[in-house]
Amino acid sequence: MILDLYSVLDPILARLVSGNSGVPGVVAMVTDRQGSLYEGAAGKRRLDREEKMTVDTVFALYSTTKAFTATAALRLVEQGLLDLDLPAEQYCPEIGRLPLIEGFDWSGEPILRSPKRAVTTRMLLTHTAGFGYEFFNPIYFRLHRTKGQPATVTGSKASLLTPLLFEPGERWEYGTSMDWCGQVIEGATGRRLGEVFQTEIFEPLGIESTSFAPTAPMREKLAALHQRKPDGSLLPTDFALPADPEVQMGGHGLYGTVGDFLKLIRMWLNDGMGDHGRLLRPETVRMAASNHLGTKRVFAFPGAASRHPRLAELLPGPSKSWGLSFLIDEEALSTGRPAGSLSWAGLANTFFWIDRRNGLGGYWATQVLPFGDPVTSGGYIDFESSVYAAWDRSRGG
Repeated sequence: MILDLYSVLDPILARLVSGNSGVPGVVAMVTDRQGSLYEGAAGKRRLDREEKMTVDTVFALYSTTKAFTATAALRLVEQGLLDLDLPAEQYCPEIGRLPLIEGFDWSGEPILRSPKRAVTTRMLLTHTAGFGYEFFNPIYFRLHRTKGQPATVTGSKASLLTPLLFEPGERWEYGTSMDWCGQVIEGATGRRLGEVFQTEIFEPLGIESTSFAPTAPMREKLAALHQRKPDGSLLPTDFALPADPEVQMGGHGLYGTVGDFLKLIRMWLNDGMGDHGRLLRPETVRMAASNHLGTKRVFAFPGAASRHPRLAELLPGPSKSWGLSFLIDEEALSTGRPAGSLSWAGLANTFFWIDRRNGLGGYWATQVLPFGDPVTSGGYIDFESSVYAAWDRSRGG
């Protein structure tokens, strides 16, 4: 089977970085079970400088960090160090002291009570523990604006000390659960999360340029974050996640390269076998890649899906469930990706997918806000669609 992706995908990347209303730069890669099928880069790391985007450019991974945290948690389960169904406070006492918020009184003070159920690590992995994000949830946003609740991007412990929004296990809501899962991992091992990643994931997979604390060589290759302005142009910013945060955030804190992330994707495509040996048992991978919400369903993010007509297909919605800890598409997508595939995204419009049926996966990396930016997300949709069109042609479809 001959699958020539370069002639198909290079023009998509080149087109995206041309003109004033495109993106500054993009790195995109595709892998099968054996190795990389495509590695492409186009544009600049920062719009007002000349450094070119290259395949070894370092990105803030934002919420695609969660895939590493979930993998680490599953490693600990296999090692007997973590029980997903015990109260998470047994590993991280702070989580057991959080109240539940029922609203605000007439004076604007939070109405708090004790939750009736304990948070478990399984709930953290499935986003059913009761946490949200201040940029999606109006209650957390109000706490942030009126009570000084720190934003999660500060990397502070205080940013995690938010009340639960609902009884643990009651429903799905996307939030800081995986940051808390990282704290559970630290409690179960007695080590910082980055140290656990290094020994349990990075070394076995041969990952060398991914870290919570970027090295000097990594910083030299770091892509800058850009903000889309109302007129469609892009503004380079100096914003960066903390280089030495108080909490190594398992939900969003990693910096890394796309090539490193592909090594994690290949492990999931290969039933837990990494490039340098086995990381997870096949039965663990199959379990984690299955629906763990039962009849509950995930719901769409406010506003994000409306920014591109096809982005709603890729984001949470009625036909989506959740595994440990990935979005699961229960229906085939118009991009060609089949039902049962795993995926997620990051705040600066980073996207990945894991298609275990066909043995295909990919990662798309930009550093553009807001999430769901129509130009950036539209480029990703074209990219994924073209991968599957070429895949079908290579099989005579």
